[in-house]
Amino acid sequence: MKIEKEAEIILEKFREALQDIPELEETQYIVDNVNLTRPDCGKDKNPEKILRNAEVDENGNVIAEKGKWVK
Repeated sequence: MKIEKEAEIILEKFREALQDIPELEETQYIVDNVNLTRPDCGKDKNPEKILRNAEVDENGNVIAEKGKWVK
C-alpha cells in the first residue's frame, strides 16, 4: 500500500511537470544520402611495430600460443 501511494505521488508530480513542456511539431529531414559507403582503406601494417610487443626467443623467433582444436 505504501509503495502504491508513493508511486501515485511520483506519477502526479511527473504529470504536473509535463504540463510545462510546450507542444512541438516534429521535424522531418529529407536527404539524398541513401546507402552511402566509404572507400575501403586498409591501415598501414608496420611489422617492426607489431614485433615490438611480441615475445621473442634468443634466435629472434616469435613465441605464440599454438591454436587449440575446439570440440
